[in-house]
Amino acid sequence: MLARPAPSYSHNYDASLIERLLFRVAKRWVAGYNAHEAIEAAAIDTNSHGMSAILNFLGEDITDAKLVDMTVNEYLLLMDLIHARGVHGCVSVKPTQLGLTIDYNTCLQNFSRLAAKARELGQFIWLDMESVKSTEDTIAIYLDLYKQYDMIGLAVQSYLHRSASDLLHIIESGGKVRLVKGAYHEAEEHVFVKDEEVNANYLKLMKMLFESDNYFAIATHNSDLIEEAISMGKNTKFEFQMLKGIRDELKLELVKKGFVVSEYIPYGSQWLPYSVRRIMERKRNLLLLVRSLIQQ
Repeated sequence: MLARPAPSYSHNYDASLIERLLFRVAKRWVAGYNAHEAIEAAAIDTNSHGMSAILNFLGEDITDAKLVDMTVNEYLLLMDLIHARGVHGCVSVKPTQLGLTIDYNTCLQNFSRLAAKARELGQFIWLDMESVKSTEDTIAIYLDLYKQYDMIGLAVQSYLHRSASDLLHIIESGGKVRLVKGAYHEAEEHVFVKDEEVNANYLKLMKMLFESDNYFAIATHNSDLIEEAISMGKNTKFEFQMLKGIRDELKLELVKKGFVVSEYIPYGSQWLPYSVRRIMERKRNLLLLVRSLIQQ
């Protein structure tokens, strides 16, 4: 008797099933696929808990000019929706989404379009910082934009050796900074490798910010660094920023203590690589994924 062949499943079915399971977990960190879902998350999950929203359309390193234009239009739509829905929040944009990988001037022109829209609507804009290969251009674009519109801020990464010098230059120019650790894989010549070194540099940069007169954001989930910021005194010129779905109880505690807290809310079809980074960051996140797989 011939053995019955094993049932076959299409690759598309397997991919679709895996995607659905992963997205169930990803919803912890990602608002959804489109701008309307992001706005709903900002209004219902974030603003209602006393926090501001920072909305990001996922994607980076875009080399297709048509996709760059589509991304610019997505952010313009998002800014209009923020205004129309009365959402307390703003957008955060990666330069390589707006054409930096293609051409510096294209990126600057596209950011200028967003800055003009932000000025029209009275909104803030954040520039995300990406890999070290784009750091120099990103800072130059930011400082140029800041001359056009001062309600704009830039992320600075504490794991880069160069960041103290960069931060001093930005502070002297009057710029606004979001202090982050950094998440890109870089050569050791550019970055601090050990966690304690990254944290030590974060503390050093944070002290520089507190000593300045500029508005800034402390973007970390590290309890020790947050306590250090609190110990430097309740100061109205700074805010805490954290990712959607991470340290939610701590966010609410900080709000109750009177601190300004903003929640970074990503959305879009490029949710998978972002979510993989979140899953790998903490064992608890990996357990969430395993539980979803078991419950299916």
